[in-house]
Amino acid sequence: MRTRSIGKGLRPMTRVALGLALLAVPATAVATTAGPAEQQKQASQAPAAQSADGLDDPAKKDIAMQLVSSAENSSLDWKAQYKYIEDIGDGRGYTAGIIGFCSGTGDMLDLVEAYTDAKPGNVLAKYLPALREVDGSDSHEGLDPDFTGDWKKAAQDSAFRKAQDKERDRVYFNPAVSRAKQDGVGTLGQFAYYDAIVMHGGGTDSTSFGSIREKALDKAEPPAQGGDEVKYLNAFLDARVWAMKQEEAHNDTSRVDTAQRVFLRKGNLDLDTPLDWKVYGDSFHID
Repeated sequence: MRTRSIGKGLRPMTRVALGLALLAVPATAVATTAGPAEQQKQASQAPAAQSADGLDDPAKKDIAMQLVSSAENSSLDWKAQYKYIEDIGDGRGYTAGIIGFCSGTGDMLDLVEAYTDAKPGNVLAKYLPALREVDGSDSHEGLDPDFTGDWKKAAQDSAFRKAQDKERDRVYFNPAVSRAKQDGVGTLGQFAYYDAIVMHGGGTDSTSFGSIREKALDKAEPPAQGGDEVKYLNAFLDARVWAMKQEEAHNDTSRVDTAQRVFLRKGNLDLDTPLDWKVYGDSFHID
């Protein structure tokens, strides 16, 4: 399996996600003595449930996960990656799981802490002291020789897979989609934001997601400010490519050039299937 580095330069965002959380408002039951005709009339006047849009649509979200997996794992089978773990020599220690949680960047620590909160005494809980010690480095001290095997064991546990899903959404997916919607971009733009925050993290350094977005805003207005969506997304991808080229591990920019940019040139702002793209020379297709 060929895996590309996920270049999260700083410890990921704390447990306060970017953007506003959506609050579910419970429906209030109201007793009624209305007859069948009146009840039918009331039902016809009730507001229709809103359908998910953009990457909030489960089908589109699955496409986003396949696109990321094509770059990170040379496979569309992202659900096979819960058990994945190796040190790919990028200075971030172990890279693992469906989104490339790294022992050196803090998000792996956050994941194992969340898993342990949900299931105390799990097979990875004993590594928490070591994960705290190696945070910020590429060290394996306290993790070898059994950590990789225990990670794969944990991946057989539905609670661990659920924890990976939740941390992916909390730290990367939800903040990216929320910010993209505030900027007024559609499904492709939401994915471009998501892929960028996966690779570059939500820190404050010059190659972070926030800095990439700021560079794009210097060049073009987003749709939310009356700008042209295609022009803005081209500016965002230009800034993304610049950020990738600042680090040796990311100097192959094909996940932008022969994937996201291809969709953009075709005007496929909704990421509608079928999709054809290349990453690192490999061809992929989604019907």
